[in-house]
This record gives sequence, structure tokens and C-alpha cells, in this order.
Amino acid sequence: MIWYAASAVIILFLLFCYYQNNKMDKTEYEIKSESVSRDIKIVHLSDFHSKAFKSVLKKAKEINPDLICITGDYINDKCRNKENMLNFGSELVKIAPVYYITGNHERRLDNFTELMLELKKIGFNVLLNEIAYSEDITILGLDENQADFSDYKARKKGTFQYKDMSSLFAELEKSDKFKLVLCHFPENFEGIKEVNYSKYNFDLQLSGHAHGGQWIMPLLGPLFSPGQGVLPKYARGSFGDRPKLIISRGLGNSEFPLRLFNHPEIVIINIKKA
Repeated sequence: MIWYAASAVIILFLLFCYYQNNKMDKTEYEIKSESVSRDIKIVHLSDFHSKAFKSVLKKAKEINPDLICITGDYINDKCRNKENMLNFGSELVKIAPVYYITGNHERRLDNFTELMLELKKIGFNVLLNEIAYSEDITILGLDENQADFSDYKARKKGTFQYKDMSSLFAELEKSDKFKLVLCHFPENFEGIKEVNYSKYNFDLQLSGHAHGGQWIMPLLGPLFSPGQGVLPKYARGSFGDRPKLIISRGLGNSEFPLRLFNHPEIVIINIKKA
């Protein structure tokens, strides 16, 4: 009898874990702008960590966006499941143009250059500190390369040297279109004095990395994020007005296998012509 009860508890726990890691949430935001000539819909995806979610493809088709933005950690630092992720990406580009930046996991890979070429080959617009121009949106994709575990230690000590992105932002600011920044690390928006992207003239920054704090606990909120530590501020939601930061809670998991009260998230941004 005890064995049956224990088995039932284990099965229920595994089902609970599966639900927490796979139940897909959709979060929508609306931004009004005079810089667009028409309404534009963006799907923001982040932190797949080599997990090809069939539900993401299905929901992305239903949403029918004008463009898809992926803000890093598409493939994890073991390059696990690479072929499946390339096949998944080739289906994603059939839905809308995909603009992609790297995260810390891709940057740890020995085959980084090869992987970037493979992603370009399937149709991703890979932006490595580059600017792309679409009909109504100018997109700056940052490749900050804050990747090594030694970088995390240096950031904690306050000795990390951040890249100077001012020339890229200066080029972006020349555009009279809606100015979009893709950045893996949300804390770089206004949480870091040396970087502080929020001081620049643009409309919207999309970021991921924090995984929503991995566990979101009642009263406490998000628990932990690399680079921010315990009770991270920039783990989910939005900050600011213009420029505005929108953070994806991400989709997959990296080293820690369980999300808790923090389902995978698809973010939808509706840019409305003012």
C-alpha cells in the first residue's frame, strides 16, 4: 500500500514538473509610435536552450507576426540537439523574418562561427553588433559576449569591463524609423552604470537571459538570475516608457531543470501607429 502511495506521489510530481516546464504562456504588450506607417506585430522568443517547442511553432503561426525576434541562447553551450534546432528554425522563418542575436551559451561554443553560418543558411538574420533595416523598423542586434563563468565572477566583484556600444547606438539614432534593440542581458538596460543603454535614443529593447528568475515565489517574486543574483529586478515584465525594456521569461532551461510558477513564455508586441 505504501509503495502504491509513493508511486502515485512520484507520478503526480513528475506531471507537475512537466506542466511547469511546458505549459505555454502568451504575454502581450502594446506600444504606440509615430515612427511606423502601419501597425506591426512582433513575436519575441528567448532562451530555447536547444528545446524545439512544437507549441511555439503552432502559436506563432496563429499569431501571424510581421517579424520574430530571438534574443539568444537558442542553442545551449553543449550544442545539444543542434540539427533539430536548425530544422525548427527553418520552419520558424516560414512564418515571418527572424532576427537573431547570441546569448552567453552560444558564445561558449568552440564551433561558434560555424553555427552562425548554419543559422544564416536556414534564413536567420544573424546580428552580431550589426544593424538591420526593415520597412518600418531599424533593428540593432548586440553581441555583448558576456559569456564565460569568469565574467560572472568579475561582474559580481565589480571588475568586469563592459563593451563600449556607443558607436552602434549613435548609428541607430540616425534612423527615423522605429528603433529596436535586441540585447540578451536585461540588466544592461539601466541596471549597470557603465552600460546603461536606457540613456540612448531608441524605442524598445527586447531581452531574455534571466529565465524569469527560474522560480517565481508568492510575495518574493523571481528568485535568481545569473549576473543579477538573488531576487533579480530585471527578470520579467517591462521597464521604462521610451526607451522601453521588455523581458521574456524564456522558453527552455539551462543547467537547472525545473521552472516553478514560471511557465515558458511567448511575448507579443503590438506596435500601433499613433
